[in-house]
Amino acid sequence: MKTVSIVVPCYNEEENVEPLSQAIIQAFEKELPEYTYELLFIDNDSKDRTREIIRRLCAENGRIKGIFNAKNFGQFNSPYYGMLQTTGDCTVLMAADFQDPVEMIPQYVREWEKGYKIVIGIKKSSQENKVMYWLRSCYYRTIKKLSDVEQIEHFTGFGLYDRRFIQVLRDLDDPTPFLRGIVAELGFGRKEIPYEQPKRRAGKTSNNFYRLYDAAMLSVTSYTKVGLRLATIFGSLCSAVSMVIAVVYLVMKLLYWDRFPAGMAPMLIGMCFLGSVQIFFIGLVGEYILSINARVMKRPLVVEEERLNFDEDKLSEENQNGHEV
Repeated sequence: MKTVSIVVPCYNEEENVEPLSQAIIQAFEKELPEYTYELLFIDNDSKDRTREIIRRLCAENGRIKGIFNAKNFGQFNSPYYGMLQTTGDCTVLMAADFQDPVEMIPQYVREWEKGYKIVIGIKKSSQENKVMYWLRSCYYRTIKKLSDVEQIEHFTGFGLYDRRFIQVLRDLDDPTPFLRGIVAELGFGRKEIPYEQPKRRAGKTSNNFYRLYDAAMLSVTSYTKVGLRLATIFGSLCSAVSMVIAVVYLVMKLLYWDRFPAGMAPMLIGMCFLGSVQIFFIGLVGEYILSINARVMKRPLVVEEERLNFDEDKLSEENQNGHEV
């Protein structure tokens, strides 16, 4: 019997983890009885009762597992690390808030059985805030034009991944993983399934401007050279334009010495403009340096505080890119 692993990253999801586990189990009992499941909740240092509920679920069902992070390791590292800990023939990554529909899991599995190594969900519409959805759409279009690697629009990571793909992720040993980019970059055959993203069932989203900015910068620094090259091109153009203006200004001053005052306003405007452009590109270069630094430091993706219902004999074999405390 084949095993389907389900990875559910959690952060303050006390109202969702138990209903989600029930929905997943029911989906397997009704639509996937020929498969067994492994349900892994990886908690990113929740401040509510999420861990307490996960403990109880693990005590009641041996096929439900838990990993408790020692601290919050971010929205990318935690789910990525959870995927590396699975033992199934394929792994499904989904959010805990029901915005990734449970009823799509059987469809994913059927497509996987047809030979696709990756089956992913693509949001065709969303019941989330319309402004946020529009901003995300603009972001995806921009990154798609700038990136050197194919970018998948409205893909959140929700999907099914074959064991071979998971093993490649283990071999990558990437300290700053960006799954959405990796899926497109590695070139595995994939199936895209459109869906409408429902509203969050309960609780509040932990996403904020900083988290979204962090996601955007990780994508830019990992998959595009345009930022740095744009700085070089823009600097060259500004230098050329400045030289032309300087020559024109000198000629005009020599021809109309008394009627062509120097004036401070044009100089101040030009200095402020060039200064702001320089600061912008220095910040952009800083983002690239931060990304390089994170890769060079090779810190663990996650430091575990505790894990539940794992076979201790296989701990060293299965545990990748993480440490226990």
